[in-house]
Formats: sequence, C-alpha cells, structure tokens
Amino acid sequence: MKTAATLATGSLLASVASAQVVQWDIAKRANGAPKLTRRADGSVEEVITNEKNRGGYFASCQVGTPGQKLTLQLDTGSSDIWVPSSNSAVCEQSSNGGGCTLGSYNEDASTSKEDVGPGEFDISYVDGSHSKGDYITETFEIGGSTLTNLTMGLGLDTTIPYGLVGVGYALNEAIVASTGSVGSVYNNLPVQMRNEGLIKSVAYSLWLNDLDASTGNILFGGIDTDKYHGDLTRIKIYQDSQSKAFTSFTVAMTSLEASSSSGTDVLSSSSFPIPVVLDSGTTFSYLPQDLAEQVWEEVGASYNAQVGVAVLPCELENAKGYFSFGLAGTGGPVINITMDELVLPLTTGSPIQFQSGPYKGQDACQFGIQNFSSDPFLLGDTFLRSAYVVYDLENNEIGIAPTDFNATTSNVVAFPSQGAQIPSATAAPSQDAITQAGSLASPTYGASGGFQSAGSRSGDDSAASMPSPLDWSKLAVIGASMGFMMVGSGLFLAL
Repeated sequence: MKTAATLATGSLLASVASAQVVQWDIAKRANGAPKLTRRADGSVEEVITNEKNRGGYFASCQVGTPGQKLTLQLDTGSSDIWVPSSNSAVCEQSSNGGGCTLGSYNEDASTSKEDVGPGEFDISYVDGSHSKGDYITETFEIGGSTLTNLTMGLGLDTTIPYGLVGVGYALNEAIVASTGSVGSVYNNLPVQMRNEGLIKSVAYSLWLNDLDASTGNILFGGIDTDKYHGDLTRIKIYQDSQSKAFTSFTVAMTSLEASSSSGTDVLSSSSFPIPVVLDSGTTFSYLPQDLAEQVWEEVGASYNAQVGVAVLPCELENAKGYFSFGLAGTGGPVINITMDELVLPLTTGSPIQFQSGPYKGQDACQFGIQNFSSDPFLLGDTFLRSAYVVYDLENNEIGIAPTDFNATTSNVVAFPSQGAQIPSATAAPSQDAITQAGSLASPTYGASGGFQSAGSRSGDDSAASMPSPLDWSKLAVIGASMGFMMVGSGLFLAL
C-alpha cells in the first residue's frame, strides 16, 4: 500500500466467478455509473482501477448482510482483508474532500458480523500509516460469488481512508506478527476461496497491463494464455531467512541490463543475487543503492533529498531505451521495462520545473526505480505491469512471462486440482545453481546516450549528480503523499 490520498469515485464493474476461476478486471478509473460485462465463459468481469499518479489497483467488493459496497486496494504484499469502520475518525472527516470516499463498513447495519478477535487487529506499515481494531467474520462478495464467515480486520482507528484486500501467504497476516505465534493463522481470502470450492488450488494470475491501460485483471485459480508472450517460466519462491517459512513472494533477481540505441550495459551489484518481493501494493521498484545509482546514471535521473525520490525530466518517458530484469539465473525469465512505464508524474496539481542547470525549464517527474538500503528489495507496479505473473501458493512458485500489453482475447486455463503445477509453465533451468556472485564492476554507460537523447540536456553536469533545485514553492502540497509512495505495503512492523 503506497498512498493514503483520497481517490475520485470511478467506474467499477461487478463480476461473477466461473466454476473454477474467479476474475476481477482492472481498468483505469473513469467517472461514470457501474455496469456489468459478462464474459463468454459465464463469468462477469470487475474493474480494479489503476491510479496512474498515486499507484494502486482497486476493486469493488461487498461486505456484510445486506451487502455494503466498498472499493478496496488489491495487495499481493499483505495477507489480510481489512475495511475502514464508518465510525473511524478518518471516515467521519467530510470537509475539504476528506472522509472514506471509496466506502466504509457500518458494523451496526449488518446481521452477519461476528466478533472473533476484539482489539486484536493491528497492522502498521513502514511508511507510518496504520489500522487498528477488531478481527471479525463477515459475508464477503467477490466476483459475484459469496464467501461466508470470512475473517477480516475492522479498522476502528485508521489513518488510511480505504481498506485493502491482501492476497499473500497466511503466515504474513498481521495477527501472526502481533502474537508471535503461527497458531494465530486463519484462512485468508485465497485459502478460503479454495476451501469453499470457488477455485481448485491456492493460486492466481496478475495482469496489470500498461500504465495507461483501460483493462487488466487478477484471475484466481487459473491463467490466461492470451495475456503473455512466449512461455511461462516457473521460478522458486524463497523462504524467510529467519523463520524458514514462506511469508512473502520473494524471488531471486540475478541480472540487470540497460539497452538503448547507443548500446547495452551490464549493470552490477554486490547484492546479486538480489532477493526481491513481487508486490502489487508498491508503486515503485526498490533496488540496492549501488544498482539504483547505475540505473539513474543511464537515464539522467538523480536523487533529490528535498523530495525524497530520484527525479528526471518528464519528457524522458519518450526515450526508447529499456531495462532487462533477469530472474532465477541463466535461462530464467527476462522482463524488459521501457521508459514509458518508469516515468511517473509528481503528485501535484500543476507541473514542477527545474529552475536551473541542464534540465532548466523542463517538467520534473518521479523515476519508477528507487533506492533502498537493505533487503527486502521490492519489484512493484513499475515492474509488474510489464510481466504476467502467476502466484502459486501451493507449490511456492512464481510463473512469469513478458506481458501482452492490451491483449484483446482470452484463453483461461484453470488449475485442474489442488497442488497442480502452473499450467503451460516450465521450470527455470539453472535456478538451483544460483550462488552469491555480486560484483561492483562499473558499466561503461554506453547505453546512456540513447536513453537521454529524448531530453534536451546542456552543460557538462554528470547525470547522477544532485540536480538543480526544482520549484520547491509548488512542492508543499505533495509532501504527505510522497511519503506514502516510498514504502511497500506488505512490510508491517511487529507491535
């Protein structure tokens, strides 16, 4: 979860599950009335909206009896569903456009709510946001199918004006961190969907599509072979180094290359192979400091301490260069990320410009690859949009292939049974041979010219040096939301 900014009401589609899969569709938020779209296979697709500037993918759900409609953020990096209480202070704020505009939950208006853990729900994100309250069981409608007695958190004291749908490992539930006991685990949404027969195996596929896309989806219990190019490759999910349990979608990133019209550079890091978490609740991607600095050098981005992120001219979204992320060693999947997926607007109402130096007069944007000081490192939405990703929680594997942006056809293949391997996927051939092999060799930066040719640079300033100041007078309004955009959602603190 990367932003606590209030989102405008958008067009949402309701959905219905087929016998073996449950699908929510993703679409760019647009004003308008909700409508239904029925698929030929009998399912009905539901929009999860893409907030381009703030990050995050949202879905319309119903909670309680009678059903109360809420729009919740989808998050592979956390594991609890939680909803904001209509009695919470943040939801009662209505002045200046505040309040829970995406919906809130009134426990007094539901006949199916049961308390199962009063005062036990307590999740704090590393960006400082939190939600605290009770664990309850409730009726929960997803994709037109209804689950009964589903455990979720009720945010009575929350700083976040909307709830989340966490779909990670059950061992990553907030209650486990709070109690320090695996005996506190409950059946979260993916497990309960399997237990109630909606899907055969605890697995789902994520197709976020491109930054400006109008459609995309998360498909529980199956894959869609028309949504990616080439073949799916299965790679291992790694256990937590301390608990030796599977708690997050951590995989091995083993290479990174920069390619443009002027050449290709192999980038290096002392951290290779790098443990990275595939987290849809994180807007940016966060790499080790040494590697992030090389990426910034390639594109002409620079970290600016006053903003807290690396920035670059917005027009570099038109640069033709790309970065190739290699996973799971030699022969493993390679995902290419182009610049139009990596240049994001600053969250302000008006453009902010560089006031002097090589970028003088150009609008400033955030860069989608940022730095982090220690693991876990994160591959967030700026990576995931370019990949079709299958999360297999039964076999502790990820299936991954280059996405087919804006695909118009569908071919859904359900997991045939519990524990079945990912359909149409083959294992990465060399992942068992991965060893620590990091280096600090400096790239030649031969590819840099091709990345930066889209910009109008002047002077001799190094691309990686501190940029000239932006127009800071316009930055006051973005301080809070910028902070929320710097941390991933699944990383909660044990309180």
